[in-house]
Amino acid sequence: MAFENIDYRVDGPMALITIDREDRHNAISLGTLDELQVAVAQAADDDSVRVITITGAGSAAFASGSDLSEVLHRDFKKALEPIVQGLADQLERTPKPTIAAINGICMGGGLEVALGCDLRIATPNARFATPEGKLGIIPGGGATARLPRLVGRGWGMEMLLMGDPIDAERALQIGLITRIVQPEELIPEARRMAAHLASFAPFVPRTMKAMVNFGMEASLAGALMLEKYAQGALVQTDDKVEGISAFLEKRDPDFKGR
Repeated sequence: MAFENIDYRVDGPMALITIDREDRHNAISLGTLDELQVAVAQAADDDSVRVITITGAGSAAFASGSDLSEVLHRDFKKALEPIVQGLADQLERTPKPTIAAINGICMGGGLEVALGCDLRIATPNARFATPEGKLGIIPGGGATARLPRLVGRGWGMEMLLMGDPIDAERALQIGLITRIVQPEELIPEARRMAAHLASFAPFVPRTMKAMVNFGMEASLAGALMLEKYAQGALVQTDDKVEGISAFLEKRDPDFKGR
């Protein structure tokens, strides 16, 4: 598929997907969403890709939100379709770790895409908001569910009800992001994170991700039980033997994914 609204490239173990509508502050149109879903699926199916990173073109915005020229004409039936929710769900479901590399504005539907990622890093000029209430609507891409789960009910309600932007420092304080890096280091930092994750036994990041996603929705007892079964499966792998042997022998492991 030839992409018009995004750029897709494989950079070592990382697939880098860039929302490329800089003249519109990377607003997410329906066509952009379709292309993002295709790109994420393509990265998920590529065995050379170990990590998927999403970013925005330019320095002004990761994604300013949904394309309002389309939202203006969206009716009830269209609103019920899993539009941004579908992409965020896809990012959560893919076994590979996902990173949102955020530079500038990250609001509305753009924030909801970032919330679907496993890790979020940002530059000092990043700004985050759910401003939909000021437009006579509410978020429809998962923010009312994911944001309070991530930052807690208090800050979730603050951001959702008030709709005002918070800066990168506040986002770091409340756990919305985990790292602040200078703009020129944003993609290199994502690349370093991807290389670090790629150094693990392949089963480890995907199993860890699955356990966290299940555990957040399950009872504590159920999550703990499944964790033990998952660990029980991994201790029977060749990579477990290689990982422990390499540590004891003070050498780098050579994982095979089996």
